[in-house]
Amino acid sequence: MSYKTSLIKIAIKLTPNMMIVWVANIVLKGIAELTDFNFDIDARKVYVQTTLYGETEAIEVWVDGFAIISEEESYKFIIHQAQSNKPWLNNIFARFVGKAWKIPVIPQLAPHIELIADLFKAETPEQHDRMD
Repeated sequence: MSYKTSLIKIAIKLTPNMMIVWVANIVLKGIAELTDFNFDIDARKVYVQTTLYGETEAIEVWVDGFAIISEEESYKFIIHQAQSNKPWLNNIFARFVGKAWKIPVIPQLAPHIELIADLFKAETPEQHDRMD
């Protein structure tokens, strides 16, 4: 892991969840309200709780294990496990969890994709093996 990647990882760890919720709610105003958020970059776990605008019941999502792998000139993203308190969302997760998805080339992100891939690369052989 590069020095730059290490600094970004530290910044992510030090960013308060409350700040993420606050900014997300500004961006999502009129669409949804983020009520809880937790991101553990080392364990590769994410928890999100949100309520869609006009709805009363929150949607909860747990993601456990994700990575980016580089293959020659391209990158792929994989989520190892994901679940929700909503059956319809679990059905969506079942279609793409455990499968490596090619990350499209986005011109604005092209200069940064290598750094992002380094930040979220598979850190153990098991993470990489499960991507096939």
